[in-house]
Amino acid sequence: MGNRQGTAQSLRLPLRTWSVVAAIGLALGTGALTGTGATATTGTAAAAAYESSPVGFASLNGGTTGGTGGTTVTVTTASQLTDYASRSGSYIIRVNGTISLSSMTKVASNKTITGVGTAGKITGYGLNVASAKNVVIRNLTFTGSADDAINVQYSTNVWLDHNDLSSAYDGLIDIKRASDYVTVSWNHFHNHDKTALLGHDDGNGSEDIGHLRVTYVHNWFDGTTQRHPRVRFGNPVHVFNNYYGAVTSYGVASTCNAGVFVEKNYFDNVSHPTVTQTGDSPDGNLKADGNYLVSSGSVATRNASSVASIPYSYSAESASSVKSTVTAGAGVGKVS
Repeated sequence: MGNRQGTAQSLRLPLRTWSVVAAIGLALGTGALTGTGATATTGTAAAAAYESSPVGFASLNGGTTGGTGGTTVTVTTASQLTDYASRSGSYIIRVNGTISLSSMTKVASNKTITGVGTAGKITGYGLNVASAKNVVIRNLTFTGSADDAINVQYSTNVWLDHNDLSSAYDGLIDIKRASDYVTVSWNHFHNHDKTALLGHDDGNGSEDIGHLRVTYVHNWFDGTTQRHPRVRFGNPVHVFNNYYGAVTSYGVASTCNAGVFVEKNYFDNVSHPTVTQTGDSPDGNLKADGNYLVSSGSVATRNASSVASIPYSYSAESASSVKSTVTAGAGVGKVS
């Protein structure tokens, strides 16, 4: 037992019913403790191992359905993936086997790209969601990209869910250049340095202010170094119910007057769970509530009142049970 960090927030019910296909028997509650391990929580709702539609910002602006209702194809080669991903119209593209890309592959609007079971793997380069709307990328393993694993720019309504990402040259998931209404959920990040960038550059405010609204939920940052995420300009950015295990530099960074709400996350052996300045960037704003700290430093906050309110309904699990929930549910092979 220990000190409470932040104040408990009342749970808010989701707008939609979550698809509890593989339920994890963990209770939800409020508040968070600094301690040496998970504690019992109150409440009766179970956390879903996956959702049939996104939680958070990707649920707004008309929602994010990807290629639902379109043609379903299965691809096994780079040329097939590149062809179908760039086509106009709605497609559900099933990746079966390992595909080695020779360059970043553009993903056009109204696409779902998903792995078959645990077989779908992208290597060599990654996927570039550029000037697109309504894209879902899920259940894929990304490793060994010579650029980013997933890059999102000038795009809206993007859902990145249940992927395994490691060992790219640059970022694992980078979201930038006026992108908006994005949810990053249930991903397993590991064996990487600059993990998740949000906001291209300190000088890109003219494009990014008023955009970059992203939800990060139920992700597992597993021994990665920094940028979980590293935010510029976006307000609000919602970071909740993520598990940070042995992150070696910092967890969440808010810079360039961004507004980040860090809520009910589990920080395990993280010296700097949050920072409000990094690199040469000016300070950002950060509000924190109910985070659970195990062998970790304190949560830094700044100008919490400047962080905009979260505009969607959601249900936040008590932080002390997040480790069990996320390590059981994040990554590939957890969706049908």
